[in-house]
Amino acid sequence: MAFRAFVSADLPRLDRLEPLMAELRASGAPLKLVQLEQVHLTLKFLGDTEEALVPRIVDAMRRSVAGVAPFTVRVAGTGAFPDLRRIRVLWVGLEGGEPLVGIARRLESETEPLGYPREGRDFSPHVTLARVKGGGNLDRARQVLEAHANDAYGEFPVDRIRLKKSVLTPQGPIYSTVEEVPL
Repeated sequence: MAFRAFVSADLPRLDRLEPLMAELRASGAPLKLVQLEQVHLTLKFLGDTEEALVPRIVDAMRRSVAGVAPFTVRVAGTGAFPDLRRIRVLWVGLEGGEPLVGIARRLESETEPLGYPREGRDFSPHVTLARVKGGGNLDRARQVLEAHANDAYGEFPVDRIRLKKSVLTPQGPIYSTVEEVPL
């Protein structure tokens, strides 16, 4: 049986993000905000995944973190993809996330033989806060991002990565951990 999957580094609940989220919510922009309890850093989106592949994915995850010691990242700064003029995804940045770039690159290489294509762009450590849903005025959301471009929201340790299952519901996705691999 298949399930929707991704590999992530999970964040603790960062309450310091709540005022930023509240401002984005109040902006009137057509945004689908992520629930703070579900904020995470996606290292590799897998999509539809057969349960029989889980052991091989976990092996790929182990190889991807081999030799990487636990580290701490700082959540700071705001921005948008592809950029602030054409906002599609609103994010907060991660400082000290260089080890995540290496893990993500190795995950790309390790999962490609399992049938998961490489991303068409370089990995950029970030945490998605919201996605734009439909057309509408994004000027106020842009102003909120610009006003908080240098704010810091806390630090968290990265000591494991997780294979996550995502079930889409009308209320938003529900994530659960399938397996975890310590650094």
